[in-house]
Amino acid sequence: MKDPHDIVKGMIRTEKGAGMLPLNKYLFWVDRRSNKIEIKSAVENIYKVKVGGVNTLMMRGKLKRVRYAVGKTADWKKAIVTLKEGSKIDIT
Repeated sequence: MKDPHDIVKGMIRTEKGAGMLPLNKYLFWVDRRSNKIEIKSAVENIYKVKVGGVNTLMMRGKLKRVRYAVGKTADWKKAIVTLKEGSKIDIT
């Protein structure tokens, strides 16, 4: 079994994510190969909360240019985790 910290790499704190906090939704940067069941159990294990649902998105990397060379940032996966009533993650 995978380590929960290998699945959930970190929490994403953006303005869009802050607007989702009243809805009890949190954004996480997760491993590209992980599925919703693994993400749910990892968040419950790390943050000791009850997860109601998980939605995932594949984020495409952007094209970047440095001088004359063109490159691309890596593709990554984002998870929107909805917690059950009464559960909350302290983000301070």
